[in-house]
Amino acid sequence: QVQLVESGGGLVQPGGSLRLSCAASGSIFSINAMGWFRQAPGKEREFVARITWSGGYTFYADSVKGRFTISRDNAKNTVYLQMNSLKPEDTADYYCAAGNVGTTRSDYWGQGTQVTVSS
Repeated sequence: QVQLVESGGGLVQPGGSLRLSCAASGSIFSINAMGWFRQAPGKEREFVARITWSGGYTFYADSVKGRFTISRDNAKNTVYLQMNSLKPEDTADYYCAAGNVGTTRSDYWGQGTQVTVSS
């Protein structure tokens, strides 16, 4: 089992920045990748970004490419999502994912952290 704890959400104005963090614990050896998904009110959960645990290869949804950056610190078992140029449509609950992470699935999920982009 892998436990994931997110932090860093909050309220930010359009054009602003936030950094989300996700710390993993437990069976770290089972993690092939970590990533982020988000779910806006009334919408389905959608893929945001993913990074492989070894190699650090990244992949982004088109909607965030060029604005969001995913990174990892293997020593701290932590993944980050730096979000710049935030838009109101980025408002959502953001969920950390780990294990075998695809664009529609993950083995493990965090509890979510809320991001609100509003003036």
